[in-house]
Amino acid sequence: MSERDDPVTIGRRVQQLRVDRGLTQKQVAEPAYTPAYISTLEAGRVRPSDEALRHLADRLGVGFEELATGRPAHLVTELRLRLTGAQRTLATGATEAAAEGFAAVLTEATAHGVAGERADALLGLGECAVDTGELATARFHFEQAEEVLASAGAPLPARVPAIRGRAVSHYLGGELRYAVYLLESTLDELNRGGLHDPDALLLLYASVIGPYMDMGAHARAAQAAELALALAPRAGDPALVARMHRSVARTLLAEGRTAEADASLAKAAELYRQLQIRTELAHCHWMRGYVCAQNGELERAEAELRQALEMLSAKRAALYSSQVAVELADVLHRRGRSEDAAALLHDVLSEFTAERGALHSAAAHRLLGIIAEDARDTEAAEEHYVRALSLLERAGAAGDLADLCRLLGDLLRRTGRVEAALDAYRTGLGHRTAPGTTTLGPAPAQPPL
Repeated sequence: MSERDDPVTIGRRVQQLRVDRGLTQKQVAEPAYTPAYISTLEAGRVRPSDEALRHLADRLGVGFEELATGRPAHLVTELRLRLTGAQRTLATGATEAAAEGFAAVLTEATAHGVAGERADALLGLGECAVDTGELATARFHFEQAEEVLASAGAPLPARVPAIRGRAVSHYLGGELRYAVYLLESTLDELNRGGLHDPDALLLLYASVIGPYMDMGAHARAAQAAELALALAPRAGDPALVARMHRSVARTLLAEGRTAEADASLAKAAELYRQLQIRTELAHCHWMRGYVCAQNGELERAEAELRQALEMLSAKRAALYSSQVAVELADVLHRRGRSEDAAALLHDVLSEFTAERGALHSAAAHRLLGIIAEDARDTEAAEEHYVRALSLLERAGAAGDLADLCRLLGDLLRRTGRVEAALDAYRTGLGHRTAPGTTTLGPAPAQPPL
C-alpha cells in the first residue's frame, strides 16, 4: 500500500464521509470501538491502525486505500490501464492521440500523488515529443520523469528510460558529446555497481550506437551493437500479446480481481516497452549493415539496412530512419544504382531543416556530392559539400568534418583552385581524430555476458 495521509487529513476524511452518509459516531464505531475514539480520530489526535481503518472503511462503504490515502478505489489500476492504452496508441504511430492519453493520466496521477504512474505519463509525453521533433519539450518531460523517480527512491535501472530519453533528445538536437556522456556514464555506473539489469543495459547500448557513429567512434559502435543484440529479448509479436493482456486486465478489473488485473497490465506495459526497444534494435542492424559495407559485403549490407528500416515505424521515420537511409543510399550507389540512391537522399533532405536533423542532412549532402562528382557535375558536387560542411561545423562532428574537408579539397584541387584546396585541407587537419575513439575518455565497463 502507498504511504497513508497524516492523522488530521484522515480524520477530516472520516468525518466528511460519515456526515455525507448520515451516520452518527456511535453507528460508525460499533461494535469494535467507542464514539469517543471516533471523535478523537476525527479531530486528528490519534493515528488509526490498519485494523481501525479497515473497520471504518467497511462501515463507511469505501475501500481501505481510499480512506487511507484519499485515492478512489482501483485508481492506480485504472491509471495503468489507461497508460497501456496510450502506449499501444503510440506504438501504432498515432502520436497526437497518444499524447492526449498520457496528458490526461499525468493530470490525475499528479492530483492524487501517484509517483510511478506520473513518471510513466511523463515518459510517454517525452516519447511523443521526440516523435514530433519537439526536442526541447521532450527534454523537459524526460527531466521531470527522472526527478519524480529519484524523489520516489527509484533505483538507477528504473530511471534508465528517462536518462535515455534525455540523451536521445540531445543527440537529435546535434549535441553528440553530451548525449554520449549521459549514456556512457549511466552504463558505467550500472556495470561497476553490479546492477546488470538486461533491459536497462539493452536500451542504453542500442541508443549509444548512433552518437558513436556520428563522432567517428566506429569500434565502440560495433561493440555496443553486439552487446545490445546479445541482450535482446526474444519476442514473437509483442503487440498481439500486449493487446491480449490488456483485454484480460479489463475483464479482471470488472470482476474486482485487482491484483490479477495489475499483473496482466504489468505484462502489457513490458511488451509495449519491448516494442520501443525493437525500434532501438534497428540501430544494431544498421551497425551490422555498416560493417558489412566497410568489408565490401554489399548485398548483405543492403539486407541488414533494409531490415533496420522495416523495424522503424513510419511515424518515427523522420527522426530515426534517416541515417539508416543514408547508409543504404551509399550501398546502393556502390552497387551501381546511383539514381535510386539519389532519390532516397532527397527524401531524407525533405524531412529536415538546418536546426533539426543537421547531421543526417549533412550526410545526405555529402553522398549527393560524391554521386554528382561521379557524374562529372563538379558545380553540384561543390554545392553539396559546402552545405554539408556548414551543417557539420554547427554540430561539431569532428570525424565527419575531416573527411568532408578532404573531399572538398580534392575537388577544388582538380578544378585548379589550389589555394582554396589548401584551406580546405588545413581545416580538415584541425578536425582530425583517431579512428574509433572519442574525446570522452575510456569506454564504460561491460556487463558479464
